[in-house]
Amino acid sequence: MLLAIAVLVTAAVRWRAVLLSPDVRLAVNMLAFVVWWIAAFVFCFGTRAFRHSFFALCFLLWIVPLPEFVMNPIVRLLQRGSAASAHLLFAAVGIPVAQRGMLLHIPGLTLEVAPECSSIRSSLMLVVTTMVLAHLLLRSFWRKALVIAVAIPLSVAKNGLRIFVLGMLGTRVDPSFLTGRLHRQGGIIYFLIALSAIFLLLWILRHGEKEIPGLEASSHLKTIHRAKA
Repeated sequence: MLLAIAVLVTAAVRWRAVLLSPDVRLAVNMLAFVVWWIAAFVFCFGTRAFRHSFFALCFLLWIVPLPEFVMNPIVRLLQRGSAASAHLLFAAVGIPVAQRGMLLHIPGLTLEVAPECSSIRSSLMLVVTTMVLAHLLLRSFWRKALVIAVAIPLSVAKNGLRIFVLGMLGTRVDPSFLTGRLHRQGGIIYFLIALSAIFLLLWILRHGEKEIPGLEASSHLKTIHRAKA
């Protein structure tokens, strides 16, 4: 059924049976391609192998590009979140700050959180990396879901930190920081900071998972001992 759906969708898009914008057409074609891969895997190896490879197969969905009508709201949400988090950081250190939409006004400088500054690529990379790490290092579903959920606001916070640092350096040290390499290429620094926080959370949750089996084994041994007695 999935193979047939993938073929029908691809044919409909290729023969222009449905009028779609180029970005939506690309997304639908890639989605049909991934569905074909998954369906072919199930057809060749069966549902049992599919259950064992569920994460890896569904992870292929990340190669489907997001169309503009999906991407634009995400970018706007990241913009607003980044501006709000930067506003909180400036206020926390006692810097007078006023926010008007995507503009942050501090003494001597006005910062604009443009769509290009939303950090959409870095945020997606953080979520994708977190999903892989959570799948490899954790066992329980709720722990995996918790780590992935934390990665979303963390991606916003790291971008707010980036705006805050650039604003402070540009007003307190040298205005060239606002247009220099730290502005253009410094995103990797804040990505690594956020990734370090993810590793710390993974370590805490993984440590909790290691304690549970020992407790269960201890209680199980006690039950066996009582039964023998």
